[in-house]
Amino acid sequence: MSGFRRLVAGAALALAAGLVSIVPGTGAGAVLPTAAIAVGDSFISGEGAGNYQNVTDAGGVSQGFPGWSAANSNAYFCHRSANASIHKATLPGIQNRYNLACSGGRPADLANPSIARPKGRNVAAQLDQIRTVAQTDDIDVVLVGLGSNNSSFTFGDVAILCANRFVADAWTGWWEFWAYINGPVPQEPCTNDDLATPAQIAAATTETTAALRQLLTTLAEVDADGQHRVVFQDYTNPLPFDVASDYLTEADAIGDKRDDTRDKFRALGSERYQAGCPIHRASLAPGHVFSTRLGGLVQSAFTTLSAEFPSADLRYLNVQQAFDGARLCEKNGSPANALASPIRLQDGPTGTFLTTLSGFDKLDIQRIASACVTYYQTCQESWHPNAAGHTVLGQCLTGAVASAARTVKCVRNPTTGALTFS
Repeated sequence: MSGFRRLVAGAALALAAGLVSIVPGTGAGAVLPTAAIAVGDSFISGEGAGNYQNVTDAGGVSQGFPGWSAANSNAYFCHRSANASIHKATLPGIQNRYNLACSGGRPADLANPSIARPKGRNVAAQLDQIRTVAQTDDIDVVLVGLGSNNSSFTFGDVAILCANRFVADAWTGWWEFWAYINGPVPQEPCTNDDLATPAQIAAATTETTAALRQLLTTLAEVDADGQHRVVFQDYTNPLPFDVASDYLTEADAIGDKRDDTRDKFRALGSERYQAGCPIHRASLAPGHVFSTRLGGLVQSAFTTLSAEFPSADLRYLNVQQAFDGARLCEKNGSPANALASPIRLQDGPTGTFLTTLSGFDKLDIQRIASACVTYYQTCQESWHPNAAGHTVLGQCLTGAVASAARTVKCVRNPTTGALTFS
């Protein structure tokens, strides 16, 4: 009996009977421990959760933290966290857990080394990493999150786009474009198509589905007993549908109470940055359209592959409401009460995160924002699930693995924080 069947059955006697699988062709005495693996991008790797572990690069060298000014291609910046959801989920019968995901991961990174593309990291293809695990472990649970980064758009670029527009609007008047050396910076809120057009979503869906097809084919080839539950997780939005009362207008000394429809609103800009949500209120709805479209992307891939692999044990885990009531700036007191990491910048690769932008002028802001572009690791944790958020996602994974349903929706009660599954 495989470790996976024991997990689903939950039978204590079966658990005690042995967490082993016979390896074909190696004799009756050869056994493998059961394993859960995580593959995909930053929402799976544990970005934002801290406690990042060494990562073995494509050359077989274990990479620890290389310093803030190191190249972002360093394998360490995959940010595989010990607090990632794969490590927080309750998975009875699973002996070993492997986090193979990489922050910024794209569909192409499953079959190809990430470093082969621009802005990739120096790690082996994730399918090759799976093959390595399969030599020593019987893979019974697979968590995969893929699609938010692809050839058409990336989550990081979308986040930077909307945040930069807000900051430019907050600190720079319409007559002050001269302050920007590289030319004018757009200051209007983001729209749906600024984030991803329907055509881009369609292309990303095709690209992601093809990569996930390769994943399922590889698992079928390398898994010791051929039995594994694959959970396709989608994405949760770190930002609310609207900000709480403290972040609606600025609380400046003269009581001007500017909102973000005015020209230049530095006090409000600093307040929202400090709370973790430097973004126009008008950009929030398009942001939720974007996250819903990402959910549709993952669900479409799940539906297509369920038909192509009818005997495969696949699950679609919808976590779009897993942070309800605990998004950044959803309640006063943010970011301390949020399940996502606030946007945080450094003034150069200093290692010191700025918790406030109060007192900085437009030239300071330009310099600080440029550090994020040049040294992306100084801001890449921003707007990702924090350690508490990954704990919640781990609970969602627990529910998806234990459920008999092929589609599982994990919803957080915004008042009590309790999770329900449907």
